[in-house]
Amino acid sequence: MNALDILLTRSSDNKLTTPAPSGVALDNILAAAHRAPDHAHLTPYQFIVCQGDGLAKLADIYHQAAIHSGFEPAAIEKAKTLPFRAPMVIIGICKYKPHDKVPRVEQIATTACALQNMQMAAQAQGYNGIWRTGSYSQNQFVNTALGLNKSDEVIGFMYLGTPMDKTIIKKAKKQTDTVLFWN
Repeated sequence: MNALDILLTRSSDNKLTTPAPSGVALDNILAAAHRAPDHAHLTPYQFIVCQGDGLAKLADIYHQAAIHSGFEPAAIEKAKTLPFRAPMVIIGICKYKPHDKVPRVEQIATTACALQNMQMAAQAQGYNGIWRTGSYSQNQFVNTALGLNKSDEVIGFMYLGTPMDKTIIKKAKKQTDTVLFWN
């Protein structure tokens, strides 16, 4: 698949099944993450690849977080199933590193770009996914369970797998609504 075609037709897919990326395909996805713009070469990110028992571990973290956060009973029960919506979840974490020329927001952007690169690399190889955030990405119990420091932040959970059906390509947004030209 042509890189420009992937970028111009990018659409997330939340209906994912096995197989998950593995071997060379997974190596390519992780390598693409490391090609994200990275001012001062800080590598301000960490990725946790969850599959198999790793998904069960993540499900337990979500479940315990829901209990500790006082979620409604239905949400507590649902928490146990969330990671199993795909055969793989990659947790993207910004590991902030104090630097005079690279502010926190830029390091978060680097991590976000790395996650975007992962999804594009997955699509280029016939996989797809969806980048999720939500209450678990900002949950202190989740952060503690993942071993994060106070300055670390979950930027997203990249759910990856094989699309169950042909991915529906969303209608392109109008550039005239978002782009100004200063000539």
